[in-house]
Amino acid sequence: MTTDHINSPSAPEPVGAYPHARRVGALLYLSGVGPRQRGSKDIPGVTLDASGKMIDYDIEAQCRSCFDNIRAVLDEAGSSFDKIVDVLVFLTDMPRDFEAYNRVYAEYFAGEGKPNPARTTIEISRLPQGGNAPIAIELKVIATVD
Repeated sequence: MTTDHINSPSAPEPVGAYPHARRVGALLYLSGVGPRQRGSKDIPGVTLDASGKMIDYDIEAQCRSCFDNIRAVLDEAGSSFDKIVDVLVFLTDMPRDFEAYNRVYAEYFAGEGKPNPARTTIEISRLPQGGNAPIAIELKVIATVD
């Protein structure tokens, strides 16, 4: 059985001691993927006040950034969006963000010619500080790889 650790030079640097993904046989398990961009401590879509405290965020910007980061890891591992079989999504504010998240998610994952994986979405009280602010979304993905 093939076991590899994958780190993408295009995805954000991990904030801990873990790889972007791990391949085991024909399956690829991605570590939690947040919206931060490589080489930056800023979270896309975050608005800060003069003291640096977060006052608002744009869940659509964070979703798009997460999905782009997933694509970068999949590409590095020799997989692709169409090989995603399962997505676990963590949101920190389901009542506020679910509708917009669901709409953006569908652009990437649902419908003709898209992966349409199994999906679970849960609300949690918080996610890690991703840089200049706490992140509002994180995804855990399983995909196949040749």
